[in-house]
Amino acid sequence: MSEKKTLSCSDCGVLNCARPAEGTFPAFCLTTAITATEREELKTLYQEDPAIARLTKAAAEVEGTYYGRLTRVEEIVAFAKRIGAKKIGLATCIGLSQEAKVFARILAINGLENYSVLCKVGAIDKTEIGIPESMKVNQGCHESLCNPVMQARLLNREKTDLNVIIGLCVGHDSMFIKYSEAPVTTLIVKDRVLGHNPAAALYNTGFYYKRLLEPLK
Repeated sequence: MSEKKTLSCSDCGVLNCARPAEGTFPAFCLTTAITATEREELKTLYQEDPAIARLTKAAAEVEGTYYGRLTRVEEIVAFAKRIGAKKIGLATCIGLSQEAKVFARILAINGLENYSVLCKVGAIDKTEIGIPESMKVNQGCHESLCNPVMQARLLNREKTDLNVIIGLCVGHDSMFIKYSEAPVTTLIVKDRVLGHNPAAALYNTGFYYKRLLEPLK
């Protein structure tokens, strides 16, 4: 018999945390589990930690000023300006290099310098780090591994103020975020099947993507 599931936010149908005055919290609500001491610590962090306070204020200003009016591209530009960023790092999938070039032009038009590093930087064959030939997409030839750690290191050397992920693979994005010294945001999320719109799979679980509600084979 499996252990009883611990309920969390995905089990909530109330969402009262957004506007507490309008309803009650469920018994398992994570908001009510936060202690008064933790609440005060968080408020202090968001207001007084220089790095966090700057990002918090900028994010709130962009949301409050442009809610529902700006595209993600424009929101990143607005956010970058509000945190005082001058140089924007682009951690780019090679398959989205053209999209990255367009975004770079948009940044330049808005007075922001950019520095881009493609995922295949270093040109290290996958077999050199122990990945078997059978796991290559194209077998029997050189196939460079994605190199998110090097992408982060190169952008760190450039001392970028904000780094933007453009289509890095699942897992590669995790490594990039781990090693990036600058704050990271995402412009494009990789989804080769759905034209980089992964939310479409969730919207269609009732019909086209019913298989998502079954264990992955």
